[in-house]
Amino acid sequence: MKKILIGLVSLIVIAFVGLQIADKVVKGGDEYFVQITTDGQRVEEKDGSGNNYVDYKYSLPGYDKDGNKKELDFNANKDRPLRREAFLKVTWNKKKGVTSYEEVQQKDLPKKAADKLGV
Repeated sequence: MKKILIGLVSLIVIAFVGLQIADKVVKGGDEYFVQITTDGQRVEEKDGSGNNYVDYKYSLPGYDKDGNKKELDFNANKDRPLRREAFLKVTWNKKKGVTSYEEVQQKDLPKKAADKLGV
């Protein structure tokens, strides 16, 4: 009985760790840095329940740590535009496009990306 319990707990732990790794692989991707230069395109839509919501769509050039450029299309799921002149670290996945973004300070930009962004 003890061996079965230990085996079951081990299996659950292994499955949990595997799911965490798989989640990082799916959501992971390449990092690019962008500067918000527009208010984005305001889009009003309805969700599956019929409730209205506002979204802002952006299409901006992003640069990786080596200064390579990629045009990035993403949505900001907020009821207001993103702050102009803000710098974002954007995660881009080959299959899903932009999967996440977070604001970063100008001092945290890689040198080559900062040069391409003009700062």
